[in-house]
Amino acid sequence: MSTVDQGIVNPTNQMPAQNGIQVTARALGRIRSAMEKEAVSPVQGGLRLGVQGGGCSGLSYNIRFDTQPRERDRVYDFDGVRVFVDPKSFIYLHGMILDYEESLMRQGFHFVNPNSTKSCGCGSSFSA
Repeated sequence: MSTVDQGIVNPTNQMPAQNGIQVTARALGRIRSAMEKEAVSPVQGGLRLGVQGGGCSGLSYNIRFDTQPRERDRVYDFDGVRVFVDPKSFIYLHGMILDYEESLMRQGFHFVNPNSTKSCGCGSSFSA
């Protein structure tokens, strides 16, 4: 059975994530529009955040949509957007803030991870 945590949206990124994972308002907007475009049900499905071995720094972030949570997932609800994190990934993602950046130089999700001791230039891999 999965556990459900009520997420706190932190649009300014001023405070560090204390419990679990936080998602900014900018990221939530992008997630909602992508879920609609991909026809992912917000009632059953959600965004899956994970970590896998690889990348230039040893670990890389994995982000995709899933149709439902798995048995041991932590499930967060951010204003109707569900985020799933498996137990192994949670070890590396606990305290992380998921943001969305849109600038002339970069467009995409940005992981603000206090567990990261070193990251690569592209921001998609890290070491803990």
